[in-house]
Amino acid sequence: MYQKKSLGQNFLKSDSAISAILDASDIVPSDIVVEIGPGEGVLTQRLVHLAGKVIAIEKDHRLIPILKEKFSKEVVKGKLDILEKDILEFDPTVLSLYKLPYKVIANIPYYITGQILRMFLETINQPESMTLMVQKEVADRILARDGKESLLSLSVKVFGDPKYIKTVKAGSFVPAPNVDSAILLIENVSKNKLMGLNESVFFKTLHAGFAHKRKQLLPNLSSLHKKDDITKAFEKLNIPIKTRAEDVHLDTWVSLCIELSLL
Repeated sequence: MYQKKSLGQNFLKSDSAISAILDASDIVPSDIVVEIGPGEGVLTQRLVHLAGKVIAIEKDHRLIPILKEKFSKEVVKGKLDILEKDILEFDPTVLSLYKLPYKVIANIPYYITGQILRMFLETINQPESMTLMVQKEVADRILARDGKESLLSLSVKVFGDPKYIKTVKAGSFVPAPNVDSAILLIENVSKNKLMGLNESVFFKTLHAGFAHKRKQLLPNLSSLHKKDDITKAFEKLNIPIKTRAEDVHLDTWVSLCIELSLL
C-alpha cells in the first residue's frame, strides 16, 4: 500500500527497532496498550501476544479492513479493538472505563508529536508510560542533551521521566523520512512533581518565562508578577538575578511557581 503524505505516514520495517520499542515498554500480560498509528500491523502483531488487550487507533480508512482481516481472531477474542479515528479527536478519559492502567505506544507523524504528548500527559487519566517514535532532534530537546531546558523538555519532565532508548535510522522506514528518528520512553507518569501546584499556573509561568528567549527570566516573568516579588522569590531560592529560563531545572521551576503564588 502506498503511503499518504498528507498523513505523514512512514511505516516502520526494522525488526530491531520494533524489539527495542517492546523491550522499553516492558509489557506484561495484564497490560492494556493503546497503539497509535498501527499502520499495517507490524508492531500490532507482537503487541497482541504480549499484552492483555490492545486498542489500535488508526486514522487511515484504507488500513482498517486490512487490520480487521489480519487480526480477525484477536478481535473476536477481545484481545484487540481497532478504532478508525483521528488520534487528535480521541478522549483519553474514556480509557478509564477499563478500570486498569494503560500504556501508550506510538509511531506517529512527527508534526503531531507535541499534541500527542500534551493529550496523554495532561489528562486526568494518564498512562503508566509512553513509548514513542519521534524525530531524533525532538528527543534530544526533551532530554535537554545540550544542557538547556525548553518549553518542550519541561512540559514532559513535569509529568514523567524521559529516557532515550535508541536512534533509528531513516532507512528503517518506508518511505524513508528526511531525518533520523529515536525511540523515547516516558516512564513514571504522574502529576506528583507538581507538588500540589495547579498545572495551569505552572504552564502560565513557564510560557511567560520563555516568552522572549534572549531575555533573562526576571524581566520575562514581570508580565505576571511585580519585579520586587520575583526578586524576593529568586533570593529565597538562590536563583541568580541574570538567569535565563533555559538554565532553570524542573524542581526549581516548580518551587519558583509555588513561591510566586504565595506572594
